[in-house]
Amino acid sequence: MEDQIRNQLNVEAEKAILAAAIFPDSDIDPHDPMGELQSLAETAGAVVVDQLMQNRNTPDPATFIGSGKVEELRDMVKVHDANVIVFDNDLSPRQLANIEEVAECKVLDRSELILDIFAARARTHEAKLQVELAQLEYTYPRLRAMWSHLERIGGGAPAGIGTRGPGEQQIEIDRRIVQRKTSELKREIKQVQKRKHREVEQRNKDFFTIGLVGYTNAGKSTLFNTLTDGGAYADDKLFATLSTRTRKWDLGDGDTVMLSDTVGFVRDLPHHLVASFKATLEEAIHADLLLIVLDVSHPRADAQLRTVMQVLDDICEPDQKRLLVLNKIDLVDHNADILVFEAEYPDCIAISAATGRNLEQLVEHVRLASHGEPRHMTLSIDITDGRALQFIETRTDIRERTYDDTNVIYDVNIGRRQFDQLRSMGAKMNVIAGDDTDTPNDGWEQ
Repeated sequence: MEDQIRNQLNVEAEKAILAAAIFPDSDIDPHDPMGELQSLAETAGAVVVDQLMQNRNTPDPATFIGSGKVEELRDMVKVHDANVIVFDNDLSPRQLANIEEVAECKVLDRSELILDIFAARARTHEAKLQVELAQLEYTYPRLRAMWSHLERIGGGAPAGIGTRGPGEQQIEIDRRIVQRKTSELKREIKQVQKRKHREVEQRNKDFFTIGLVGYTNAGKSTLFNTLTDGGAYADDKLFATLSTRTRKWDLGDGDTVMLSDTVGFVRDLPHHLVASFKATLEEAIHADLLLIVLDVSHPRADAQLRTVMQVLDDICEPDQKRLLVLNKIDLVDHNADILVFEAEYPDCIAISAATGRNLEQLVEHVRLASHGEPRHMTLSIDITDGRALQFIETRTDIRERTYDDTNVIYDVNIGRRQFDQLRSMGAKMNVIAGDDTDTPNDGWEQ
C-alpha cells in the first residue's frame, strides 16, 4: 500500500464505507445502529455507499473486527471503488495500519472523523487553535503507524561531542516537532482563554447569564435565533455550531439577560476535544442558568440526554442551575414521549423553537430565575435617586408606596438578584423591614 493513503484525514466528497463492531455494552440505537455515523460522515461531505457491522464480545487485537470482516471490507472497496472506510469505533494505530494494508484504502476511526468535521467548521481563531491542538494530541501516539520514514539520519558524523552514535530516527524528530507545536498552541490558547475569562467574569457581573447546551442538532441555534437577534448559523447538520456566540435576550418589562449558544455534544466525543473545547464552553460552565435543549422527537432522546448530562457533570459545578427544554414538540407523534420526560423532570418546559410554541413559558421561567429568590421588603429610596426609583417602578412588584419629605417608601416583592443590582448601582436606599423569615447577615441587608 502506498504511503499517500494516510497523508490526510479529509473525507470531503469521497465514497465512504461505514464499519462498526457492536459490543454488548454499546450505547447505540439498536433500530438504526449506523444512523449517527452516517450523519457524521455526510456532515463531513462523504458519500456513503455501503456499510458493514459485526456483533462481537471483544475487539480483535490485530484488526478490531477480525481478518474475515477486513477481507469483506476489501471486497466492498473494490466493488464501489470507495476512497475511505469510516469506523464507528476508536482504533489503535496498529489496527488502523493492518486494516489499511489489507483493504488498500484509507481508514478513519470515529475520533478522526469528528476531528475532520471540527476542522472544516472552525471559524474563529480560538476554535481553529483548539481543533489543531486536538488533532496534534490525537496524532502524536499514532506517528509510527501513520508514517513510514523511519530511516536513521546523521549517524556517525564527526560533528563534535553529543552527535556521535547510531543517529536519530525520523519518527523521533517528528515527535519533537509535534511536542513543540503542541506547547506553542497551548501557550497561545492560554492567552486567549485569559482574555475570554475576563470577558465572561465581567458579563456575569453585569447580567444574568444563560447557556444553551445539548446534543448536536437539538435545535439550540434555532432557539438562539428565535430569542435574540444573534444570527447564529442553524442547519439540519451535526455540529452546525462550533464557536460560542453570546447575545442579549430581551425578556420584556425591562429585563435583559445574556444568552450563549454553544457547540453540541455527541456520543463518544473524543476526549481530546472534550478537554480542548472546555474553554469554548466557558460561557456555559460559568452561566447562572443552563438550558439543556433536547430534541424530544428523536428516537434516542433519552440516550442523548444521558450523554449531555455526563459531559456537564464532568465540566460544570454540581450546584449549577439547569432547566430541561424539550424542543421540537411539533414533530412528536405521541404525547407519551413528552410525558416520560415530564415525569422525571417536573420543571421541564416543552417548546418548539421553530414555531414559537410555549416560548412564553420559557421566558417567564427565565425572568423569575433572573430576579432571584423573591422576598417582601420595605425600602426607603431617596427621592432624588431617579435611576433607583425607575428600577423599582419598572422591575419589581410594588404592593404600596408612600412618601415623606425626602424619600419614597416602597412595600415591594423583590428578587434577591434585583436587590443586589440596586446595591451595585449605588442606590440611595435603606431597608426598613423584610420578611420575618429573613436571617441576619444573609446578604440582603446593607
